[in-house]
Amino acid sequence: MAALLALGGLATSQAVTAQAADNPYERGPAPTPSSIEASRGSYAVSQTTVSALSVSGFGGGTVYYPTSTADGTFGAVAISPGYTAYQSSIAWLGPRLASQGFVVFTIDTNTTLDQPDSRGRQLLAALDYLTQSSAVRGRIDSTRLGVMGHSMGGGGTLEAAKSRPSLQAAIPLTGWNTDKTWPEIQTPTLVVGADGDTVAPVATHSEPFYTSLPGSLDKAYLELRGATHFTPNSSNTTIAKYSLSWLKRFVDNDTRYEQFLCPLPSASSTIAEYRGNCPHTS
Repeated sequence: MAALLALGGLATSQAVTAQAADNPYERGPAPTPSSIEASRGSYAVSQTTVSALSVSGFGGGTVYYPTSTADGTFGAVAISPGYTAYQSSIAWLGPRLASQGFVVFTIDTNTTLDQPDSRGRQLLAALDYLTQSSAVRGRIDSTRLGVMGHSMGGGGTLEAAKSRPSLQAAIPLTGWNTDKTWPEIQTPTLVVGADGDTVAPVATHSEPFYTSLPGSLDKAYLELRGATHFTPNSSNTTIAKYSLSWLKRFVDNDTRYEQFLCPLPSASSTIAEYRGNCPHTS
């Protein structure tokens, strides 16, 4: 009996080791519907302020990161605010995503009037600072990076993904850009629009952004129901759960989160429409 138990324990240990070897980027416990909707994940979070005076290429910001280093390095995401806005407008995403196992950098832009192409360059400058010079660079896997942004920051997210194909995920939130077509993008992209957006209406922004992405790309379009252009500026469970799932699936290659993205979510009291390609191949 002891020998059988030992063999059983060995088999279990080997299975766990094999699973970890299959995906060394998994962080945190197996997800559940409640865990992806929770305001906080399993990691305690610390934060540090980055002064605009200490960096170049963007306007400083706040880095949120898992306090523990026991699980090794983490993927990272930079997030830009929109036109006339500051990082405070998207700050809620910092601790929420970091507590699920990411290093998150909510940035200020050089000026509040910067256009999407500038914001895209600034997102990339922020990632470069984060991975090369920041105090938390040792906590980051520099090969596993993503970008997010609101409004013109969302337009900047598309610009960043276009400029740097090595990015693992892009999430424009009610994005605004004069460029409507993005066939060059090779980064898995979740486009989030709002049915009541009068600043960047989905018909002239988020929908053409999504449809212009390559058909072979892992992509999705989430249209929020009962939402406005400024819905991403406040804590929002629907934005958080699908953004988290997208980042986990593509930055961390964590297929445990595929269940929340495929099959495609159905229309609901918070989702007006969801489109995408399933199953994902990246």
